[in-house]
Amino acid sequence: MTALPSALSAPRPLPFGATVCADGVHFSLWSEHADAIELCLFDSEGTRELKRYRLHGPDHGVFAGFLDGAGPGLVYGYRAHGPFAPDDGQRFNAHKLLLDPYAREIVGRFHHHELHYAYPLGDPQGARAFDARDNAALALKARVAPPLPRVEWSRPQTPRERAVIYELHVRGFTLQHPGIANEDRGRFAGLASKAAIAHFHALGITSLCLLPVQFAVSEAALEARRLSNYWGYNTLGFFAPQAHYGSREAFRTMVQVLHQAGIEVLIDVVYNHSAEGDELGPTLSFRGLDNASWYRLAGDDRSRGENFSGCGNTLNVAHPRVTEFVLDSLRYWREELGVDGFRFDLAATLGRTAHGFDAACAFFIALKQDPVLRHARLIAEPWDAGPGGYQLGRFPAPLFEWNDRFRDSVRGYWLNRPVTRGEFARRFCASSDVFHHGARRPTASVNYIAAHDGFTLADLTSYERKRNDANGEGGRDGRSGEIACAFGVEGEIDDAAIAATRRRVRRALLATLLLAQGTPMLLAGDELGRTQRGNNNAYCQDNPVSWIDWAQADTELAAFAARLIALRRSEPLLHHDAWFTSNGACAQVHWRTPDGLPMQVHDWHDHYEAAFLCELWPAGAAEPRLRIAFNPDATARRFAVGAEVSVVLDSSGEFCEGSKASAFDVPGRALVVLR
Repeated sequence: MTALPSALSAPRPLPFGATVCADGVHFSLWSEHADAIELCLFDSEGTRELKRYRLHGPDHGVFAGFLDGAGPGLVYGYRAHGPFAPDDGQRFNAHKLLLDPYAREIVGRFHHHELHYAYPLGDPQGARAFDARDNAALALKARVAPPLPRVEWSRPQTPRERAVIYELHVRGFTLQHPGIANEDRGRFAGLASKAAIAHFHALGITSLCLLPVQFAVSEAALEARRLSNYWGYNTLGFFAPQAHYGSREAFRTMVQVLHQAGIEVLIDVVYNHSAEGDELGPTLSFRGLDNASWYRLAGDDRSRGENFSGCGNTLNVAHPRVTEFVLDSLRYWREELGVDGFRFDLAATLGRTAHGFDAACAFFIALKQDPVLRHARLIAEPWDAGPGGYQLGRFPAPLFEWNDRFRDSVRGYWLNRPVTRGEFARRFCASSDVFHHGARRPTASVNYIAAHDGFTLADLTSYERKRNDANGEGGRDGRSGEIACAFGVEGEIDDAAIAATRRRVRRALLATLLLAQGTPMLLAGDELGRTQRGNNNAYCQDNPVSWIDWAQADTELAAFAARLIALRRSEPLLHHDAWFTSNGACAQVHWRTPDGLPMQVHDWHDHYEAAFLCELWPAGAAEPRLRIAFNPDATARRFAVGAEVSVVLDSSGEFCEGSKASAFDVPGRALVVLR
């Protein structure tokens, strides 16, 4: 671009964002309440403002214009003019440069500076005061991105009943892996390395679920403590990848390589809030463009936002334009960047209307009907921090849901908590009491023992209280009272007996997770014995607390996890995507006491007896194909099976595979699979 035109040409019917055309670049965004919006151009470094253009509009809330002769690489931002009326929910301040919500590439490194706030910090009026200082030199900007070459994605197309999800952090998984090149560690390229793929294949997982990879910034409080938001659940750029992981081209390459290896890529997305925080937070994008439309505001005081996310603000997904924005973002990551699915953080927020959560809200209907998104693997975290926020089992098909009731019941069963056999059996059979309705199938239950948020598998068997002092929040953060058991002294110990008990219980927990009906999700590193030293909320720990220590990997535990996944894959009854019945024409499940007798009503509710036997019968079979004996007691229990069977798998390691008998002494704290 040699010379800048004096004004923008008339807009064209093109999507929101910056669209590169043969003869220039089209800019478009929306604001229902702005009086005017200016496009501001900057030098290539984003430090010096070169020119301003007033966009055409508003036309039904849309501001747009065409910049003749422009092309990719142009750095820009917006200034929005309108009322600064906090009590009415509006916080326009044209002295604050705003990031394009549709930015594909983001320029600059963000730090919380007082100039980013629309009010003077320390002013007695607080956020009702007005700050007229300009922040453009320090603000994040967008760069006009060239169109990506079209790709015909060759997706693995893993059947839903065969999916085994592996939740990981790009940086934490790759940073200390000895088989990954130094320049690729902590980056998208590291996940596409031969060493990483070899681990995925050896383990047998089908689907990676990456913690947030969209552009995020750290909160001011973390910066003040010289920490960072390591997990990335503080998104600002919903179309741009996190810069320190690599470019969007690097992300696409990673996805292509993983697809070639037969591995799906899911990403964790955060459409419940943005990085601008509460009303005292900075003005970076959405707040300055139209605070009252982008965010849900408190009914009794529109100067404040509703905080259903627990992070200060709540995106107003019930607004048609915000719904459109979320759908546009999802389509971009699926069509242009190749992802196979999404895990929606605090998904109850996405279903909130003026009358509370509604499973038939516009967003879920649009998601289900969208020709691109309805084929993606969609997973909801079925709660948020607002009133009536716990909505497990209420999301519409085809969404899957994180099932925390599986987590807590299975933990409690193996960790000496009062969990009845009836409760455990329901969770092991995909929580039919929660999900068996409508068009939903057993795979709707995403089962997990541990996730990024909470104790790791090693820690929930080594600690009984959280150790979060390093987070600098006085121990107030993280879930208190997590179901955990140290089996003696907490932490790392030299006691061989306690260490052996912990290892045995971990294997029983893993076996339960990977053999249960539903969709299993394994936290990366749990198969390696990874510890966070008791920190159950390591969201701000970008250090060895959060990184996988490959040098200390428990290779025996990893091999056991791989055996479990292989067994699950080889046995149709262990990945059965229809509900078990008592009808012989369909696959069945039957439960027996250790004596071999059918479970009676009083047996299901007995708080003093925990061991029992699960029988899985193929459709039309005269006898069960698989039997699974559960014994959470500390000592061995005699199980009468009734027919000669052979041991397929023993989580304790005491039985030799292939051992045959019609009665077994099942070791304490063990799960044994018989065929």
